[in-house]
Amino acid sequence: MSSIGCKSGEGRTPRAPLLPHQLKEALTILMGREVLGENEVDDLVHFVLNFFGYEDYLLDNLLEQRERDVFYMLEEMGVLKALREETNIYRGKGWRIHYWVLNRDFIDAVLNGDVAVEDEPFLPELLYRRLDEEVWERRGPHRVAE
Repeated sequence: MSSIGCKSGEGRTPRAPLLPHQLKEALTILMGREVLGENEVDDLVHFVLNFFGYEDYLLDNLLEQRERDVFYMLEEMGVLKALREETNIYRGKGWRIHYWVLNRDFIDAVLNGDVAVEDEPFLPELLYRRLDEEVWERRGPHRVAE
């Protein structure tokens, strides 16, 4: 990580940039092939890496809301981390800096097979299919008459 606006990157050994094929493989493992097709995964990889470039971090204020939504999804998967720093500026006023960090340790663990990944990706429709039929039956005073 660069030290520009990012104290937590100080003293870290620089790493080689994350390559597109590495991120693509990690996302394919995490999401499964049923969630996104190969072209969509390629688009997502290029979308993410176009923001990060050769760095491991990105200032949040560069993102628009819909881009930030994609980053939140990737954070839930473990691929990204959202971090915040506070610093004092003129006359002791606090300033918050929000940024995103590629979770390289997690990505490497996924690529090395050190992270247990569910056989089936999380899709809401799969969740509903797994529920027993009795879950859908109404009970109690508000039961619909048959």
